[in-house]
Amino acid sequence: MSTSEAREPQPRGRRERSASESLLSIVLLLEGFLVFFVALAAFSLRVLTPVQALVGGLVLILLLAVAGRAARYPAGRWLGWVLQLVIIALGLVLPLMYVIGAGFLALWAFCFAKGRSLDAAKAAHIQSTKESTP
Repeated sequence: MSTSEAREPQPRGRRERSASESLLSIVLLLEGFLVFFVALAAFSLRVLTPVQALVGGLVLILLLAVAGRAARYPAGRWLGWVLQLVIIALGLVLPLMYVIGAGFLALWAFCFAKGRSLDAAKAAHIQSTKESTP
């Protein structure tokens, strides 16, 4: 082996994401798209000024993106719960958002619970596999 081959860094493998992290980040991504269209609707219906609608929407989209990246940490999941309440609170701007926000809250809660159960089942399977192999 030459010295150039010995010095090449080994490619890092991708970190395996938990089911909970994957499901919650998908919900937050979908909510980011929702907020984009809500901001456009609030601007078009002249419910908010253009600056309020577009800057407020952008800030909320960025918070959703941060929460999606941090979904593997407890603080990220807590931020996700808080953002669910913010999405529902958009009903103050567009009343239909009460219903849509409640639907996304239900989806978030389902993905939170299902992700945890899938992660627990996977951990139990890995543990039983380790115990059964000599």
